[in-house]
Amino acid sequence: MTWHYIFAGLFVSFGTFSCSNQNKSGNSSHADKRDTLSIRNDFQSYFDSCRVEGAIVVYDGKRKQWIMSDTLETRLETLPASTFKIINLLIALETRTIEDENTVVKWVGSTDTVKYGYRPEIYHDMTVKEAFEVSAGWVFIELAKKIGRENYKKYLSLTDYGNLDLSQTDADFWNFGAFKISPLNQVEFIKKLYEEKLPFSKRTMQLVKKVMITQQLDGYTFHTKTGWTRDNNTNTGWWVGYIEKEKEVYIFATRLLQDRTFNSPMFGNCRKDITKAVFRDLGILN
Repeated sequence: MTWHYIFAGLFVSFGTFSCSNQNKSGNSSHADKRDTLSIRNDFQSYFDSCRVEGAIVVYDGKRKQWIMSDTLETRLETLPASTFKIINLLIALETRTIEDENTVVKWVGSTDTVKYGYRPEIYHDMTVKEAFEVSAGWVFIELAKKIGRENYKKYLSLTDYGNLDLSQTDADFWNFGAFKISPLNQVEFIKKLYEEKLPFSKRTMQLVKKVMITQQLDGYTFHTKTGWTRDNNTNTGWWVGYIEKEKEVYIFATRLLQDRTFNSPMFGNCRKDITKAVFRDLGILN
């Protein structure tokens, strides 16, 4: 298939476009041959205003257009942090580690507050749905222990998610270690989830899409997940998901990087602020 870059009013044809640095299955991008790609270098000003490095990828489902802030950072792979809870929940459901989103996970009694911060409001028994919503990492660590590395290898490979480096020995390899994914790969994965073209049952995918709903306002439905890890003295922040409005869908991934030497209190809010500013530029939001 051929991708067309729309840049400075010119169409330039390139070869097959791959979303991951490591093409596990030998497959190329799942893009439709009618898809086009628009490079918007002007979006960089939003990252600059937050004093971060970053990238955003948006897929316009109606117009079949990929919109990217650049062609390098959008392919750079980093830890997915809590955005991994999307595929984690898919795998937990598919392997019957949990029955459904209302399965209750018992509080384990303690957690590493140095690694994960002190959050007493999440230290109690809770459903998987609540754990997803409040990003209770300890719940998904317990699920990961039950899922096992072989199941992760299987489903990460089948879904072309990330670089497949599971060398990190701790259970939460998505927060610490060498497992990585790019913003482009994130969008491709979420696009397949939205279209229900992942190697999971329809029930599993529909449950996860429902759990991902974070906001319904003025005809818009947001299916999203944030993420933030501080591994290797770097703030790695994400906001990923998709927005629906009537017959339109916009699938996106925003990733921010910041040296913690220059730690900024704006970092957490910037994940959504930058994304929404881009959406306003694109006419997606008012």
